[in-house]
Amino acid sequence: MPTYSALTTLPGEDAAEALGDALERMDPAPEGVGVFEIEDDSGLWEVGAYFLEPPNEALLEVFALAFGAKPFAISEVPEIDWVAHVRRELAPVEAGRFFVYGSHDADKVPEGRVALQIEATVAFGTGHHGTTLGCLRAFDRLYDAGVRPSNVADIGCGTAVLAMAAAAVLPEARVIASDIDEVAVEVARANVAINGLEGRIECLEAPGFDHPTLAEAAPFDLVFANILKGPLIELAPDVARHLASGGLAILSGLLVVQAEAVTAAYLEAGHSLAGREDIGEWSTLVMRRN
Repeated sequence: MPTYSALTTLPGEDAAEALGDALERMDPAPEGVGVFEIEDDSGLWEVGAYFLEPPNEALLEVFALAFGAKPFAISEVPEIDWVAHVRRELAPVEAGRFFVYGSHDADKVPEGRVALQIEATVAFGTGHHGTTLGCLRAFDRLYDAGVRPSNVADIGCGTAVLAMAAAAVLPEARVIASDIDEVAVEVARANVAINGLEGRIECLEAPGFDHPTLAEAAPFDLVFANILKGPLIELAPDVARHLASGGLAILSGLLVVQAEAVTAAYLEAGHSLAGREDIGEWSTLVMRRN
């Protein structure tokens, strides 16, 4: 059965949230409504709704006018076997010594590589995105340079691929993977088990560093934070408080055009820039605690 999407953009969080609330009261009611900030410094927000039957286009037009949004783009979304589609599209990823793959590509794992299995049913943090790939490559370069952290935190861990990369090559290190989303934490635990790393990585639900286990484990030698520009900037003082002197933070989830703003926030919080790599439109930063 096809579904239908209705998408628009408008300036301002308050107006976007109000439009989202109005969409939820439509008849026919949408199956889901999403409100997201567009991370390009434009100040625009995207509002979308998904329906199991054709939406009321006249009412959507009224909503767009009432809330100062662009006209809704309405599309029919065809039925797709997303798992099969992802498996076709997501080839194994190589990031230095790391080889990230799905179970359908288990026969392609080369000898002598650190293999990390991430299932194709998981869309965030598979290693294919420029942000996760950038973090893996940054960590691989640090490891080649002789960096051997003994206390690692992966903040906003998603699939926990970064935490698993650390645990795989740092057998004596304490590694903690945390995420604000309960589902992500369960996904992380499942991936840790799939990769035979149970007992090596502590997975927990926490906003940022706000968890007793993270507080007790600090200071960290290495922190991964592959999230978004806004949360990265807000997290800068906390990263500084939880990093050891000389400790490193690998940061991503930000566009190239956002890298300077994030760098400035971390410089102000007491870090220095130790490295940067841009992959396509995405940037990865390595910051060192002064």
